Amino acid sequence: MKLHDLKPAPRSKKSRKRVGRGISAGGGKTAGRGTKGQKARSGGNLPPYFEGGQLPLVRRLPHKRGFYNPFPTRYAVVNLERLEHLFSPEEEVTPQALHEKGAVKNLRWPVKILGRGELGKGLQVSAHAFSKSAAAKIEAAGGKVKVLPPLAQPQESNQ
Repeated sequence: MKLHDLKPAPRSKKSRKRVGRGISAGGGKTAGRGTKGQKARSGGNLPPYFEGGQLPLVRRLPHKRGFYNPFPTRYAVVNLERLEHLFSPEEEVTPQALHEKGAVKNLRWPVKILGRGELGKGLQVSAHAFSKSAAAKIEAAGGKVKVLPPLAQPQESNQ
């Protein structure tokens, strides 16, 4: 078998209907457009939301409005309870250390420390962002907070 021998399965490809080719062809006269009216004329397309002058559904309903930010700042988040289990007292916590211990999957995103859980040891934590509660708990436990400069955001496709 060669490439020129290949054919689709029988009856799997239906030929398109050729409208406007006479009455015997099955799509003559109005060619499937009905009779008269704006949509029967050439160039008579309307936007999908147009409802003949009635207030369109998308404007009648109050939800689904607002601004969608196409370039949000995304963070790899780590909670304090995770730091409590992974690090010993006076140890330095950096994004690289978090990555090595498996708390952060990769270093593509900036790291943000969140305040869930308790911290009972003084840690020196360096990250790109902290929640207010996380910073307060780290300093209350005798640790230090260091804010790193922001990373350049990686380019990504819409997901």
